[in-house]
Order: sequence, then C-alpha cells, then structure tokens
Amino acid sequence: MTGALIILSVTVIAGVVLYLTHRFGENEARQFGGPVESNVKPDVCCGLHDVCEKGLSGKSSPIYFDDEELDRFAGRDPETYSAEETEEFREVLYTLLSEDVYQWGLSLTERGVAMPSALRDEWIMLIKDGNP
Repeated sequence: MTGALIILSVTVIAGVVLYLTHRFGENEARQFGGPVESNVKPDVCCGLHDVCEKGLSGKSSPIYFDDEELDRFAGRDPETYSAEETEEFREVLYTLLSEDVYQWGLSLTERGVAMPSALRDEWIMLIKDGNP
C-alpha cells in the first residue's frame, strides 16, 4: 500500500511540474512575441496520416513523379475538382510503384497542390496496402 502511494505521489508531482513548465513556456512566448500556436490552418489536413498531423518535414525542392501537369492545380480547393480533373490525379496515382505512393502525396503537398477529396481515401488505402 505504501508503494502505491509513493508511485501516485511521484506521478502527481511530475504532472504538476510538466503542467507548470508548459504554461511558463506559453507565457514566455507571448511575452516576447514568439509563436504560441502553429500557423497551419486547423481545418486543413495534409492527408498523409490516418490521424492528421499538422506540419511536414520540409525539403528544399519537391520530388516530381512525371506529373508536372498537376502543378496548374496549386492553391485550388480540393472540393472543386471536376470528374475529369480527378481522373487526371487518379491516372498518376495508379501508375505509381507502391513504394512511391506516399512520396507522391508528400510531393503534391510540398508543391501546394491539394489532392481531390474523392481520391484521398484511395490514396490512403494504397499507402496502407503498400506499407505493412
């Protein structure tokens, strides 16, 4: 019983220290004009993960997969693609090697090209199938 109380006490103390450290860090950032929150829009997901993780590890230049024609869609809302435009993305997606599917999605994101919403689920399924 005493051991359980000691473990509980240590856990509570560690939690309080972590909470205070976190709060101090936020207040310090506000005081000196530093960023407190990410500048990523909360309603925008990169689509690279089952659970959306904001932010990507940026590279100096994106990788192209013989899909330069898709760059004309940069900055476009993924909900506004026509069926023909979605098929252009699908054609590239289904001609990729399974190990390149994830990198292709990352490349599109780095280039500012949003994948059509209708194709995103297919892309995620291909990633899961290709990466055990």
